Amino acid sequence: MMTTMAALMGTLPIAIGFGAGGETRQPLGLAVVGGLMLSQLLTLYITPVIYTYLDHLGERFSRKGGHKHAAAPAE
Repeated sequence: MMTTMAALMGTLPIAIGFGAGGETRQPLGLAVVGGLMLSQLLTLYITPVIYTYLDHLGERFSRKGGHKHAAAPAE
């Protein structure tokens, strides 16, 4: 998270368009800032949700097959 924030703050002047010829470099800065923000969002929020769903799905299939929580046969 710190690396992403440092890169984001470094490219912010380019995205805003400061300096001589800043308007020509502004689209590049916006693309970099947008990519950094999207990748950070995916890493922090979406990836853990996917792993949680996959864990629940694995538990559901293991119960169906009778591998993990099989009941002992009644005698």
